[in-house]
Amino acid sequence: MAKGFWKECKKPIMALAPMADVTDPAFRAVIARYGKPDVMWTEFVSADGLVRAPEEGRRKLLADLQYKEEERPIVAQFFTSNPDHMEQVARLAVELGFDGIDINMGCPDRSIEKQGAGAGHIKDPDRAVAVIEAAQRGAGDTPVSVKTRLGYNKDELEEWLPRLLETNISALTLHVRTRKEMSKVPARWERVGRAVELRDKLAQETLILGNGDVVDIADARQKVAESGADGAMLGRAIFGNPWLFSNVGRPTSNISLKERLEVMVEHTKLFEEMLPHKNFAIMKKHYKAYVSGFEGASDLRVRLMEAENAATVEEIVSDFLSNA
Repeated sequence: MAKGFWKECKKPIMALAPMADVTDPAFRAVIARYGKPDVMWTEFVSADGLVRAPEEGRRKLLADLQYKEEERPIVAQFFTSNPDHMEQVARLAVELGFDGIDINMGCPDRSIEKQGAGAGHIKDPDRAVAVIEAAQRGAGDTPVSVKTRLGYNKDELEEWLPRLLETNISALTLHVRTRKEMSKVPARWERVGRAVELRDKLAQETLILGNGDVVDIADARQKVAESGADGAMLGRAIFGNPWLFSNVGRPTSNISLKERLEVMVEHTKLFEEMLPHKNFAIMKKHYKAYVSGFEGASDLRVRLMEAENAATVEEIVSDFLSNA
């Protein structure tokens, strides 16, 4: 087993979840500056696309794999059901200097499942094992991890997890809901405890991180302590709060309105600079989170939603602050 950076991580490990069109290179750069987690993941990237896409499409996918040195340790996450493609992109990740490689085996997106990837892997454990082993071949000494769920239509942790653990992956992040449940039911963190028990019997060196309904760092630490996990992965709690991992979860209530809005402008500029191929509307999903809980927030959001570039956003925020 290649443990790489994982063996240096202090426990409990606090990790940032990969979220499509959210934890892109621009937002991660902001998070690394204001509240760096112990480990960061890229958004998931299609291994099939990186291997098969024409040059222009491949360039766009490679743009999603941008990262700054300040983000280390940084893990590249991929999805595919093709072992050969997985092996090729694992080698690519090593060439790009990533600290780790993660395979998404939990995404419920139907278009990804139709490829046999994401949560589709849960239906075909043999294929899942083949994809992991291919990643390990391509990765060499770079550690390989997996992010998955309790099961597909039902909780099948006792059958599914041992198949993953037999590959001696470096780490496993368990979202404690099934694919069918999506995020419609409370996360069952007691099942993280069961995952730890299985790990202790089958693959003692594999790290277990829990994921689901973690609201802040204090909550994460409590859930980790109760479950016996090695760490927790936080996702939705990062929206509008790049300070989440700083000062043991510095609450946004301690951040001045001026600082919050100025960081939002900084985030917007980085988005425009680093991801020119992406629709500016993707950036706007962050404004509702940044701009809330203060007088005039609603009107400011309306104005921001009409903006088409970072310069306009900066003008709107400057105007708002000068009149606040």
